[in-house]
Amino acid sequence: MSIARLAAAARQHDARDILLAGDTFDTATPSPGVVRQALSAMGEDASLQWWLLPGNHDNLRNAEPLWDQLRAAAPDNVHLLTHPEPQEMAPGVWLLPCPVPFRNPGRDLTEVLVQMPSPEGALRIGLAHGGVTDFEDLGAHIPPDRDRTARLEYLALGDWHGRLAVGQRIHYSGAPEQDRFRHDRRGLCLAVTLDGPGALPQITEIETGQFLWTDLPLPLQSGADPMAALTALLPDAGRRDMLVRVQASGWASLAQRAALDHAVADAAPDFAHFELDLANLGTLHDVVDLDAIDQAGALRQAAETLMAEAQDEALSAEDRAIASEALARLYAYVTEPAA
Repeated sequence: MSIARLAAAARQHDARDILLAGDTFDTATPSPGVVRQALSAMGEDASLQWWLLPGNHDNLRNAEPLWDQLRAAAPDNVHLLTHPEPQEMAPGVWLLPCPVPFRNPGRDLTEVLVQMPSPEGALRIGLAHGGVTDFEDLGAHIPPDRDRTARLEYLALGDWHGRLAVGQRIHYSGAPEQDRFRHDRRGLCLAVTLDGPGALPQITEIETGQFLWTDLPLPLQSGADPMAALTALLPDAGRRDMLVRVQASGWASLAQRAALDHAVADAAPDFAHFELDLANLGTLHDVVDLDAIDQAGALRQAAETLMAEAQDEALSAEDRAIASEALARLYAYVTEPAA
């Protein structure tokens, strides 16, 4: 689906070439069916040229069988950039690739661009995979002035899954479809226009992602209505395409915790994915809450023991958290309305 969206974006902006800056496949061993489907999708429009660079996930060493498979089955409009050698994309336009040989090369792979040749007056476009800062620690970082030292009109970078402009000529487009809670926006690609040598590139962001991964902060305090707070926080539309992590913080009583759990259970089915992060939410313990569990007997004794352990500074923070969570679950179980 992402391949089709990239192709549509290219046609929309009258672009002929699509550069994939590494990690076309997120693993060194994608199934033959996945590879076949990807190549078939790329080959549907022969007017588009796809340029595939090995990244750290599909690097040349660990994914050698993958690149052999691609080499054997790729259609004519799919170009595999497995060697750091200049490629003429169009008359006067040269692509200078920096393939990743293995997962952690421990050096700046763009150093080769400084000496990589191209005809006099040609447009030089670099394509590389790695960190200008320490994203995944491929080794030495790419200098943020590599465009200047390598005389590049543009340097397209992969590795960072989000959109990042390093400079006027160096850009991460990010992933066309996000896959984690980090960037809080849908995936996109970049349409890059180069008018000629020396001219600054014109960059247009094009949204390609279907799903939005988003963190939503939910601060709570004693006496607040968790269901009302959560309802006000969540969007009214577009829920099926959202993956949500609600990060609760502050303090809540056992009754508030139970109400929050009910509110989450009610809202979650509307979303593609929904999770509740309670790491920063403290629990307020009160004898009144224990009375709601039981006023005597085994349940009351268990509740008192858990509350004592949750407040015992002699125990580790982990053990206190476990006791507090167990007490919250006991409260929710006992006070759950009969069906």
